[in-house]
Amino acid sequence: MTVMQTPVRGTPPGPKRRFPGDLLLRFRKDLLGFAEAATAGEQDVVAFDLAGTRWAIVNHPDLIRDILVTHQRSFVKGRALERAKRVVGNGLLTSEGELHLRQRRLAQPAFHRDRIVAYAEQMVRYAAAAGESWRDGATVDMHEEMMHLTLAVVSKTLFDADMESQSDEIGDAVTAILESFALVMLPFPGVMERLPLPFARRFRKARARLDQTIYKLIADRRASGEDRGDLLSMLLQATDAEGDGTGMSDKQLRDEALTIFLAGHETTANNLTWTWYLLSQHPEVEAKLHAELDALGAEPTMADLARLPYTRMVVQESMRLYPPAYAIGRRALEDYECGDYVLREGTIVLVLPWLQQRDPRWWPNPERFDPERWSPEQNADRPKFSYFPFGAGTRICIGEQFAWTEAILMLATLAQRWRASLVPGHPVVLQPMITLRPKHGMRMTLECR
Repeated sequence: MTVMQTPVRGTPPGPKRRFPGDLLLRFRKDLLGFAEAATAGEQDVVAFDLAGTRWAIVNHPDLIRDILVTHQRSFVKGRALERAKRVVGNGLLTSEGELHLRQRRLAQPAFHRDRIVAYAEQMVRYAAAAGESWRDGATVDMHEEMMHLTLAVVSKTLFDADMESQSDEIGDAVTAILESFALVMLPFPGVMERLPLPFARRFRKARARLDQTIYKLIADRRASGEDRGDLLSMLLQATDAEGDGTGMSDKQLRDEALTIFLAGHETTANNLTWTWYLLSQHPEVEAKLHAELDALGAEPTMADLARLPYTRMVVQESMRLYPPAYAIGRRALEDYECGDYVLREGTIVLVLPWLQQRDPRWWPNPERFDPERWSPEQNADRPKFSYFPFGAGTRICIGEQFAWTEAILMLATLAQRWRASLVPGHPVVLQPMITLRPKHGMRMTLECR
């Protein structure tokens, strides 16, 4: 199916500017609200200028498919991820072209299903240990709890390392790194980074802390030559059979390890946090989840995933409403026909899972938390790119199956024994950083089932 059946008319419509700098202020203050307002009335393409740069929001599944898949060679990563190289280097998140394809070939075996089976055992073990540490009636910050849990899991599966004793320090460093993405979006980020400003000092300290940890692990593993069955061992052993036959340098290993470390730690923690919140607000969904988990009768394993269809639907629906990667950016390398319009070369194009996954054209009653919408019957006729929380095309998240397995198994393990209710009056506010966090954490009271 093509969406370009009418003559190209030229420049897309866009939001109206009320005073100089108005659009930039609104965009930076509330990107999600800005995008919702700009595309109101089912606008599929809108464009606007911000600080001398042309931007566009594309808001239709067919057009999104063309940008991310069919015509992906007409685009490169957007400005945020181009500048994010200062944070995570030239890993899979930020690399382009042949380098990206080479690195993906090298890293792909680490995410083979057989490896994920082994990782699944660690996911359940760490989730069970977290549940053992909880106390009936205690109040916790569920976001902080999930961050600690996913940090432990990614540390074990990536590095075969126990970092629980360092979790607070590393967690603070991860938060500082993620906050620094606001820094890289400022003009002259290299200059801003070197200024003696508090946020710049926090960024430098956090990056040095994570570099120290990762480079030491790489050096120790190279010296031992040991294969521990973790992601780091796979990356160290990988050679590019389709290319020059070489493996990764320490710098490449650092970039890939840091990218996977940040992405694997942060996104699943956010997904689980929002899932606990949604369950606390919808007791009928929680009851169905508990019935499925009680029928399982034991701690879940990788083999049990097929027996947890409702748990999967809960995670899918949570990720629909609160996608950790809520926006994806691309930069047009050439003039590009997009529906009825032309996006000029250099345009920064945003496609937002946040918008598509809440669009009433594809999702009846879109604000409602309804896992049943993921039943085969309801899901059959929905456009594919109305839901793309892991991206698409050659740049689809390499850890997608890892993330699904982790979220489902850890939710199942914890929810078998525990309920969590939101503390009355706790403010639930979105914080769109590089991922979608709860701004004030998620204060919840634990109840042993």
